[in-house]
Amino acid sequence: MLTIAGPLVYNPGCDTLGEVETPPWRDRIRAEDELLEQLENQAEQARKRRAEALKEGAKELGSIYKVAKHLGLSWTAVANAIKKYLTE
Repeated sequence: MLTIAGPLVYNPGCDTLGEVETPPWRDRIRAEDELLEQLENQAEQARKRRAEALKEGAKELGSIYKVAKHLGLSWTAVANAIKKYLTE
């Protein structure tokens, strides 16, 4: 059961929302560029981790071809991912 300690009172100062200022376009572009750079770095790290997992899968299954078949990918895509992201 909900109990209210006192009467509800209308507060006229809170009936409208203030406008939110939008940062200038230069600041928004700078912020988005920083975000894109962070995302690109995270994607690159993910590609390297994925290549390491593909290489481990090839070792476990015995070949890149078997990994590719298991994942439904072409063997060249798997081989290129391993080569590109683990030899840089």
